[in-house]
Amino acid sequence: MCRWLAYSGSPILLTEALYTPAHSLIDQSLHSRLGAETTNGDGFGVGWYDDTPTPGVFYSTEPAWNDHNLHELAGHVRSGRFFTHIRAAIGSAVQQTNCHPFRHDKWLFMHNGYINEFSTLKRDLALAVDPSLFPEIQGQTDTEMLFHLALTFGLEDDPQSAIEQAIGLVEATGTRLGVPNPFQGTVATTDGDRTWAVRYSSEGKSRSLYFTTAVPKLRALYPDDPRAHEFSDDMRVIVSEPLGDLPGVWNEVPESTCGVVAGDDDELRPFRPKAPAPAVAVAG
Repeated sequence: MCRWLAYSGSPILLTEALYTPAHSLIDQSLHSRLGAETTNGDGFGVGWYDDTPTPGVFYSTEPAWNDHNLHELAGHVRSGRFFTHIRAAIGSAVQQTNCHPFRHDKWLFMHNGYINEFSTLKRDLALAVDPSLFPEIQGQTDTEMLFHLALTFGLEDDPQSAIEQAIGLVEATGTRLGVPNPFQGTVATTDGDRTWAVRYSSEGKSRSLYFTTAVPKLRALYPDDPRAHEFSDDMRVIVSEPLGDLPGVWNEVPESTCGVVAGDDDELRPFRPKAPAPAVAVAG
């Protein structure tokens, strides 16, 4: 599969998340502990927000551990909200248009997992994408299709509901075409102000996903550890697997859950896929 990280809080250099931690995302690209594969070397992507209207993105098909440009970029880009993703390709080419996070206007979207037998479901899913959005699909991945389905179902108005409908359509299509356990994975999306992170699979055995304990609680746990005082109170990191082993820092996102991070306010909500709204025309 893949590994990903979503950061929000006071602006930091990307290198502090990508390279500095003991089990950083760069380390995970070679030595993943919880992923389906140990190595995630089929390219990477970074998406970040600054003072421009839309997020910046940088993609490469190089292994993340071996890309000098990524190291250079991470040491100079500072952001208060960014996504990073390292890829282990399944059934699609190693090319930049298949790298996450995907972007639409101010939105970023990434995924670890798969749509089972995507080639079987692909045509029907594609026909459900809004015609105005369909020309934006440039790559071959199930993630990009899922993103455009979520946009079709109202991601910009109600992200959780849109993702529930997108996955609901995947499951309904899979059931109709005889595909078992159609969806597997963890999903993250952001508009630059809030982040939504989902852990869900049709079989109830989802890919791993963790979030950090609130910084004030970490300071109380480790009053003499300078690392607990380096970040803002509203800092949150959501990751496919923890960046370190310090007790009390990392919390597993429960199955079938959507986490929402908005400033210093966050919550965990039940996540339940559902049929798309009747107004949406889908293949039948």
